[in-house]
Order: sequence, then C-alpha cells, then structure tokens
Amino acid sequence: MTKYLISFPSGEMIFPEEDFPQVVEDSHAVVREAKAAGVWVFGGGIDESVPPVRVAGDGTVTEGTYPQTARIEGGYAILEIPTREEAVQWAARFAVACRCPQELRAFGDDPES
Repeated sequence: MTKYLISFPSGEMIFPEEDFPQVVEDSHAVVREAKAAGVWVFGGGIDESVPPVRVAGDGTVTEGTYPQTARIEGGYAILEIPTREEAVQWAARFAVACRCPQELRAFGDDPES
C-alpha cells in the first residue's frame, strides 16, 4: 500500500469565525473515520508560533528555512491506502470538512520505513 500526504495551507480555510467549532468537529470526524477504516498513519497541524530552523550534520542550528519551503503551514494527514482513487476520496472528505481543497501527494516506497 502507498502512503499519501493530504494537506492544505491554513490561509485557504476561509469561513466565518463562528463556524470554527463545526469545522474542527467535521475534520475530527474524518480523522475518526480514517482510524476506523485502518488507513490513518499520522496527522496534525504545523505550530505556526514556533519558528523553523535548519540543523546541520554537526548540530549547528540556523534560524529560518530553505527559501522554497518558507511557507509550510496548515494541516497534514498521512494515510496508507491501496489505490490513488481511494486517496482522492479521502482528500475530498477532508476538503469538505476543512472547507478548502486539499493537496494530495504520494510518498515513494522505502522498504526501511
């Protein structure tokens, strides 16, 4: 089976503030469905209040990110699913719950992970 990353940037979630509790419940319901279906691997959101750093092989810490990843934010879910078609269906469920389109990416197979 393939692991898929389903994600969205937080700025894409556009809805009235009073709808936030319902959005949280709806997204948690999809997570519970994924867990019950046995496809859930991991999920969460980037804590945007903690600044990113880069860590070198010698342990040196440099503030900031690579330029191409400066705006990684939002929510992420990793599901392990037999087919891309099923991954698209799960992404659609998250899109409805989170009120925004989801990006879908497949992880390459690594037998060591």
